[in-house]
Amino acid sequence: MSSVLAPTPSPAPWLARILGGVLLVAGFVLLAAGGWLASVGGSWYYALTGLAWAVIGALMWGRLREAVYVYAACFIASLAWSLWEVGLDWWPLAARMGVPFIIGAVLLVLMPTMRRHLPLDDPRRVALRSPPAVVLMVSMAAFAAVALVSWTRDLHAIEGSMQDAAPASASRPTAAASATGAEVPDGEWHAYGRTAAGQRYSPLTQITAANVGDLKLAWEFHTGDKRGQPGDPKETTFEVTPLKIGERLFLCTPHQQVLALEATTGRELWRYDPQVRGELALQHLTCRGLSYQPPSGAAQAPDTTSAASAASATDATAGATASTGACAAKLFMPTADGRLIALDPATGKTCPAFGRNGAVDLWAGMPNVKPGAYYATSPVVVTRQRVIVGGTVLDNASTKEQSGVIRAYDIQTGALVWNWDSANPDATAPLAAGQTYTPNSPNSWSVASVDETLGLVYLPMGNQPPDQWGGKRSPAVEKHSSSVVALELATGRAKWVFQTVHHDLWDYDVPSQPVLVDLTVKGQRVPALVQPTKQGELFVLDRRDGTPVFPVTETPAPQGAAAGDFTAPTQPVSAISFNPPALKERDMWGVTMFDQLWCRIAFHQLRYEGRFTPPSTQGSIINPGNFGVFNWGSIAVDPVRGLAFTTPAVLAFTSTLVPRPDATTQLVQDDGPPTGALPALNENFGAPFAARMKPFTSPLGIPCQAPPWGTVAGVDLNNGRVVWRHRNGTVRDLSPVPVPIKLGVPSLGGPLMTAGGVAFLSGSMDDYVRAYDVNNGRQIWQDRLPAGGQATPMSYLGADGRQYLLVVAGGHGSTGTRPGDSVRAYALEKR
Repeated sequence: MSSVLAPTPSPAPWLARILGGVLLVAGFVLLAAGGWLASVGGSWYYALTGLAWAVIGALMWGRLREAVYVYAACFIASLAWSLWEVGLDWWPLAARMGVPFIIGAVLLVLMPTMRRHLPLDDPRRVALRSPPAVVLMVSMAAFAAVALVSWTRDLHAIEGSMQDAAPASASRPTAAASATGAEVPDGEWHAYGRTAAGQRYSPLTQITAANVGDLKLAWEFHTGDKRGQPGDPKETTFEVTPLKIGERLFLCTPHQQVLALEATTGRELWRYDPQVRGELALQHLTCRGLSYQPPSGAAQAPDTTSAASAASATDATAGATASTGACAAKLFMPTADGRLIALDPATGKTCPAFGRNGAVDLWAGMPNVKPGAYYATSPVVVTRQRVIVGGTVLDNASTKEQSGVIRAYDIQTGALVWNWDSANPDATAPLAAGQTYTPNSPNSWSVASVDETLGLVYLPMGNQPPDQWGGKRSPAVEKHSSSVVALELATGRAKWVFQTVHHDLWDYDVPSQPVLVDLTVKGQRVPALVQPTKQGELFVLDRRDGTPVFPVTETPAPQGAAAGDFTAPTQPVSAISFNPPALKERDMWGVTMFDQLWCRIAFHQLRYEGRFTPPSTQGSIINPGNFGVFNWGSIAVDPVRGLAFTTPAVLAFTSTLVPRPDATTQLVQDDGPPTGALPALNENFGAPFAARMKPFTSPLGIPCQAPPWGTVAGVDLNNGRVVWRHRNGTVRDLSPVPVPIKLGVPSLGGPLMTAGGVAFLSGSMDDYVRAYDVNNGRQIWQDRLPAGGQATPMSYLGADGRQYLLVVAGGHGSTGTRPGDSVRAYALEKR
């Protein structure tokens, strides 16, 4: 036995030396970095493992038996530590145990080879047989058993069924009718969310959970408009949800062209190019959709199914235009150079009676004129008498930006009726000639909703730039930032305000369209408004007065803002919340234990005190980040049963304040100064600090927090209960190797629900459109898209009697998904 344990003068096999050298180097790396982690209050595991690996690496040069024993013991200790930290959660386990398992497997494979390299009389041949090999195999088998068990469950899933949700009374008016005053035909789609209520719900029932697997591509249309043209900002995106009116589809492209297609075939009928001027100071270049005004007294446009009816509609409208300059019906298109254009849906020509030659100048009365820095990226609001326009301003470029004013124009003439400036909210009379609106006031860049029965328009509000420092905000700005505001349609005066974040320092502007739906809560029928937020809340409010339907709790928030600023003592949290749990060191993740170690060190170096940790010069972790748990895609709601299909995403960001020495120096343009007229974002010229914001990722670009990063979830809005939740999407298009591993990835672009019990989503970051069973959230169909599908799908009835699913696939510049120009329509086979 002593001859087995004692080293011999003959050299170790070269394979053992190589493996020993690898372990020796890796051990010293882990020892150094792990010691750093331990010194800042983190886990001692990595330092101790590094020391053990260094010892094992040294033993591999001469004492192979002892090396195998020690490695087996280290492996078992690593498995025990991993289970203590994360339990049977597979992907966090894999990040911790992947490298040790691979090394152990290599060691087992090499042991017979190393035996063959030794002389027959070398006692180390015995050392490379059992029991050391058996001990190592048993320890690795223990991990394999743990892995198998973890694969059978998802600790982040919620299993349940919505089948028991009580349907609403069938005799009540539809939410579309009560909200807009005109019922949209079942087979059509008249607004961004189908109706002004913003529900993203189709009452069509032809496609069901039983037959959705038979969906096939019916037609595909290419617009010819892709990102990458001169002057395009990074965030050039194809986010449109088309309208379906009569037998036509209407959509806009990123570069602002407007198209009419035949709904059943995808054939182009007309195209309008607004000739947007170049050299624009753009942060975003997109068009999320058009807005539609039906003919006076009608709920829909004339049927244009046949060539004869299309010609008749065209002739009638053209006649009205020729004699009066007015169009019987209108499409409204906001342009990147600051115009609101009215088009005749029959011909694609402008409506001369609206504004000046068919357009309203949105720069009128606007301070700090800089073409491209202000325009409406989202569709405008259309009511019987008004067209209401918000707009986006440059985010964090300077303190001298445009106004976030909301304006209402006469829908026939384009004359200004009222204006509501959130920094000067009581002065709603049309601005006098020569005056300007308040610079830098909070804006409403997303999609608004309308209840014409109540006479209110509901606006999701943003912040006053800069987002991360608010030391000079006025009382009016403080009141209206990051809130939902209900304005009277007749006067523009605020009826009520509900703030979703107090003194917002995190870019938690309200990004989602408010959803209007009548709910049955505790036996009472309530006209509700559901507001998703970036921080993960679903605030359910009475849309008559803004009072919460479900409890909202003011929760203590971290303190200690940057110099010259303050933080709110509390923040509102809804009873329905997808707020991610506070991060801990054990939540750090990576592809390997090495980048996970880097994330752990970064976690301790950055400031983090939970949700609402304020930005800092040290650098702060903001979780969720400004990508948002919910963004402009909002949620889909079934108004009959009061059910919501939601797409929560969780990605932590970092926010670091950089003190400004002056008002001109560029401090945070890490990719170099912007080209042409494009703005220097996040510089905050005129404020005390620039801001460096980025996702919280490892050096490999992998999120530092463990997956899932994206899920789908079903909520019963009648009782506020999350019924089911599942991870959604794969890393096929996010990783260097296109492996469709279902980690759960974020989505950008809203979902669609149908009365057939199926929901659709195309916005996940892996270029698929998917269908889900609404009752349990299970995925039941998918199809590969030619580009990123970061838009909200819609559904309509074709002239052939088939229900179509329409998906836009054009990619998104900020998320890096594949660019394209596809409009794809799916349907079941003709019977």
